[in-house]
Amino acid sequence: MAEALNQLSHKISQIKKVRRYGKVSDVAGLMIYCIGLEKTAIGSRCEIEDIGGDSHAAEVVGFKEGKTLVMPFGNIDGIGPGCRVYIEHIKPIFMVGDCFVGRVINALGDPIDGKGGVALGTEEKSLKSKPPAPGKRRAVGGKLDVGVRSINTFLPICEGQRMGIFSGSGVGKSVLMSMIARFSSADINIIALVGERGREVKEFIEEQLGEEGLKRSVVVVATGDEPALMRRQAAYLAMTLAEYFRDQGKKVLLFMDSVTRFAMAQREVGLSAGEPPTTKGYTPSVFSELPRLLERAGPGESEGSITAIFTVLVEGSDMDEPVADAVRGIIDGHIVLERSLAERGHFPAIDILKSVSRMLPDCHTGHENRVMNEARQSIATYANMEELIRLGAYKEGSDPAVDTSIRLHDALEDFLIQKPSESSPVDQGFNDLAGIMGQHIAAAEPAVEE
Repeated sequence: MAEALNQLSHKISQIKKVRRYGKVSDVAGLMIYCIGLEKTAIGSRCEIEDIGGDSHAAEVVGFKEGKTLVMPFGNIDGIGPGCRVYIEHIKPIFMVGDCFVGRVINALGDPIDGKGGVALGTEEKSLKSKPPAPGKRRAVGGKLDVGVRSINTFLPICEGQRMGIFSGSGVGKSVLMSMIARFSSADINIIALVGERGREVKEFIEEQLGEEGLKRSVVVVATGDEPALMRRQAAYLAMTLAEYFRDQGKKVLLFMDSVTRFAMAQREVGLSAGEPPTTKGYTPSVFSELPRLLERAGPGESEGSITAIFTVLVEGSDMDEPVADAVRGIIDGHIVLERSLAERGHFPAIDILKSVSRMLPDCHTGHENRVMNEARQSIATYANMEELIRLGAYKEGSDPAVDTSIRLHDALEDFLIQKPSESSPVDQGFNDLAGIMGQHIAAAEPAVEE
């Protein structure tokens, strides 16, 4: 009861006694030009009252020739010259709280899961806060068990690390993401589905994430048909929620699918505001917003941390396209999903040789590093000779290392394949891998004569 009264009191205190407003002068495309707005800045939140009296949430995205450029979060039907524009907040803020756990919300914080309303959050936080100061930030913590063998052994993720999943469409990144969300040892998951297909949202939540996964998750959704501001806002809201739980001392696992669609949304906003297109049509603000967003993840100043996994769509498997190249330079490692592996039923379709975790080798023990490196070398040796082996051009006995890689190939392939419903803890993964490599060593050693 006391909490409800406090929330009501806070809501009443936010009601303004005097509301100053400007007016819409022009509408061009998705951009609304306003006059008469005072004390406003880029990012200010406003409310547009259309001809029928309905309200439209919007954001200030620029200024031009004495006019304020405003872009709505929804459609612009009913908005025309003379409509009133009210400034609600000079800076974008959101009321965060534990009430969002287990819920699916849109980019504005409204529930979309049919489970009723969400109570007002208890703490006000900026949607565009700054990352923790570099000198005060704690170091990256120990290994985070994500339940996926190939990642736990070859590409370990540590508490506070930022990892990228790079792939084309339809290669299995959503399934891999759901596996990590269900099996990881994190306290809470924050999942941002930015620009996702509407049909796949329910499938992801019900079939892949599941009821158990949702119980300790907050899912923020902005589908591909929603305006650019909503898609961009979903990423900011998810990061803000992750910061709230991190500041409580919790181990937060943040998923953002995908950063590419966030960049596309920022490009739409920038182009509408008059920014010049640069690399592949992306505006300069895209490459300034990416580090501002991604750097907010990581260890905090206290005990909490945000371990972040960002998916990146690579066009035509081009790992050097602008967004992929920019993100790779910011984060602490990348997992590459290969379409050729997915086409032959190898899931998760992780290309071990193209992927890297920048936490290696320090996060593994000496024994774990020896087992991992030996297995990795065997995989690399087989990949180099694969064509000759398949064609029958390689003669057994020509190279002992190649002979070894051929003997180990099937066992290592089976090790790297994992069902979506199967969980594999860190210790079990290393024991299985050591068993494969140990069996090879025992088979290669000459028999002892009695």
